[in-house]
Amino acid sequence: MKISPIVAVLTGVAGFGVGTWFTAPRPRVALAQVSSAQAPNDGKLHVIVFGAHPDDAQYRGAGVAMKWARRGDHVKLVSATNGDIGHWAIAGGPLAERRKKEVTAVDERLGAATEVLDIHDGEIMPTLENRRTFARMIRAWNADVVITNRPNDYHPDHRYTSILVQDSAYMVGVPFFTDVPPLKRNPVYLYAWDGFQRPYPFHADIAVGIDDAIEPTVDAFLLMVSQLQEGGADGNASLYPPNDPAARQRRTEECRQQLLRRYAAQANNYRDTLIKYYGPEKGKAIKYAQVFEICEYGRQPSMEEIKKIFPF
Repeated sequence: MKISPIVAVLTGVAGFGVGTWFTAPRPRVALAQVSSAQAPNDGKLHVIVFGAHPDDAQYRGAGVAMKWARRGDHVKLVSATNGDIGHWAIAGGPLAERRKKEVTAVDERLGAATEVLDIHDGEIMPTLENRRTFARMIRAWNADVVITNRPNDYHPDHRYTSILVQDSAYMVGVPFFTDVPPLKRNPVYLYAWDGFQRPYPFHADIAVGIDDAIEPTVDAFLLMVSQLQEGGADGNASLYPPNDPAARQRRTEECRQQLLRRYAAQANNYRDTLIKYYGPEKGKAIKYAQVFEICEYGRQPSMEEIKKIFPF
């Protein structure tokens, strides 16, 4: 098979050979094993964030994860699939391993734990087996708060990950559903922000300013080179050319600005919710935020409990 010079250079620079070309078979690879050990019951907050691919939970956890970690709280970011087709030029086990390394590096910066499930990208389904897996992870983490995306989403992996999280909302307390002891109290389930309008638009119940964490958070995200600088499944060779340092620097800065706009938009679009929690003076001054909708499943927190979960 004839390989174009630019692709040969790119795969060589990334440490991958011809066998990682996108037509390569995708063998199941051994990534993180689902942990069944109970998280410490030390009085700290336990938060678990689910995303469909190795980057989604990071975007949804982002600055608040770092703020929780700074307080000594326990945060885990879970990727429901291994991301093994999420790139325009490489796939299979090598891509899965690369993406796992990237999100692990990001999570270390954020102060969070990492878990990547060995389910092929594009293939997660709301099965009984996966329902048990999600329930086990939430129980083992002794979760007080569970965060994911809403189920109305363009990507089937996103939709089914959200459904599996929803399906856990009752089952985490059922004694004999898994081999991990049930939670004594149902967690608070939250949806992270999105812009989808049907069947109903996102409603910001909670808004958290992240100005004090935005720069180190964005710096951490830029370690996900395969998804940001190289463009993931929708990228191409021209985005991040290996032999053009100036172009690579421009691309990195472009990605930085895109990330900043993502969290600035949440602050600007949900300014009223920020003012609700911070008051007029502080609420109007916040530049970057993360907003959450309270899922109707799970424990319904009072305003007092919300302020304990987000004491920032």
